[in-house]
Amino acid sequence: MDEQKRLILAVVLSVVVLVGYQYFFVKTPDPALQQQQAQQTGRQQQVRQSSQNISDYKAQPVAPFQPVIPVKKDYRTIMVTTPLYEIVISEQGASIRSMELKQFKETNKKDSALKQLVHEKLALGTLLVELEGQSIPGMKEAVFSAKMQGNTLSVNTGEKSIEFVLGASQGMVVKKIFTFNADSYTIDCDIIFQNGSNMPLNDSLVITTPGFYNDEVKAQSRFAFVGPVGLVEGEYEAFKPDKIEDKNTYHGNIDWSGYSERYFMTVVMPKKKEGYSPIDARIKLAYANDLVTASYVRKMDRLDPGKQSQYSFTYYMGPKSYKILSSFDSSLKDAINFGFFNVIAKPLLYVMNKIHDVIPNYGIAIILLTVLIKLVFWPLGTKSYKSMNEMKKVQPLMMELREKYKDDKQRMNQEVMGLYKTYKVNPAGGCLPMLVQMPIFFALYRMLYQAIELRHAPFIGWITDLSAPDRLFNLSFKIPMMQEPYGIPVLTLIMGASFFLQQKMTPTAGDPMQAKMMMLMPIFMTVLFINFPAGLVLYMFVNNIISMGQQYYIQKKFA
Repeated sequence: MDEQKRLILAVVLSVVVLVGYQYFFVKTPDPALQQQQAQQTGRQQQVRQSSQNISDYKAQPVAPFQPVIPVKKDYRTIMVTTPLYEIVISEQGASIRSMELKQFKETNKKDSALKQLVHEKLALGTLLVELEGQSIPGMKEAVFSAKMQGNTLSVNTGEKSIEFVLGASQGMVVKKIFTFNADSYTIDCDIIFQNGSNMPLNDSLVITTPGFYNDEVKAQSRFAFVGPVGLVEGEYEAFKPDKIEDKNTYHGNIDWSGYSERYFMTVVMPKKKEGYSPIDARIKLAYANDLVTASYVRKMDRLDPGKQSQYSFTYYMGPKSYKILSSFDSSLKDAINFGFFNVIAKPLLYVMNKIHDVIPNYGIAIILLTVLIKLVFWPLGTKSYKSMNEMKKVQPLMMELREKYKDDKQRMNQEVMGLYKTYKVNPAGGCLPMLVQMPIFFALYRMLYQAIELRHAPFIGWITDLSAPDRLFNLSFKIPMMQEPYGIPVLTLIMGASFFLQQKMTPTAGDPMQAKMMMLMPIFMTVLFINFPAGLVLYMFVNNIISMGQQYYIQKKFA
């Protein structure tokens, strides 16, 4: 392989490593999932023991169902506060209209508002409940009655429940019982149907999690997926809104479904009773007018007159933190997914968090994680730099051959290959070890970009958010190639300087044009990283420093 080919290979690999992967972040849903019939029979569910504020049921057989028309009256909104969040539930639809997380802010500014999980464009809120066949029409907008005094509830310790009751016409009663836990982002929701009519109820239960998805959100989703997600047949699925038109329904055993942002998510998870098989259900998707919805659809058991049935769920509205999600005895931790390199990225996240447990600074944790990675790949690095050093020794002879056979390219290539063979030099020896490390870079890139642990996590000085680009000062004018906010990317410039020094240490071919092109690589890398998260820039900078030290040692040892 001649020097020109080596140059092209180096440039292409750099571009592939740092740019190409952005277009392959989100796993495409498997279209081969077979449709299964979503029906369960022969199971009678029992209503669990509830708190004293839950009303008793008395069935009164009457006439067939009539449409439920939302009552035109004022309805209350109930505010529930815990140490972790403040949630607002409306009597209209008994739906969640607001969810503010007390330990997270929208930005890292001191006066920033708390993180809101329910977008203002969602008029009816989220986690909406209705029946697919509209056996009880208007459930989603009907006005329930909250069985409590006042409009506020504090849950400082333990757990407390609120019951919402909808008295449908002709004897049908629907109850939604929310149970809040003081130290958890999970909310239990029991949905009870009491059939006081003289007609059986045979329908499917639908719980919908909508999300706002406009062009701006779509652009952000290229780097960290935003949109509907679910765990279908044990496999994590991220449903691209643009692909919903091609396929909008997924059948199988659904562990959970919902809507995911870069750092937070809202999901509904059916509770599984011990001894029962996984629940066969569907995820139905829709996308229109900047709203995308994921609906969990489950076939209900036939409910005969005078009977009642209960369906129990767990809602999770909170951060996509591996520590938090792993503490639950469920598959929620699978919502932490880094795509194709998930098998590498998750262990890296685990190690970084373990380091942070000892040294509570994620910047230092990234530095130490980089050192550990370099130690693991130290033998490969040594082989690479040794190969570069051997190439440097034969450079004069290669220059002579190029000059001698400059008019005969074929003969020149033959002589160069003969030179490699004589001196036992492998021209690809410096590249192949680097190729082995590329998956680590991809995985680390994805992990550092999506890990909520780095969100608003400070390092030192001007670096107050490792998940955002580093900026010193807040400049009022635009800077080419830079995204807002505008400022001096100090860490990125230092990283670019380290690339320049490393390039100076690396043996280059005698071709002047090739040497100039290679010297432009540090500029290319600096511009490329100017909008990357500070955590990733920090990793690259530390990696370059360690690499230069290793390269200097090898050059001295084998000089």
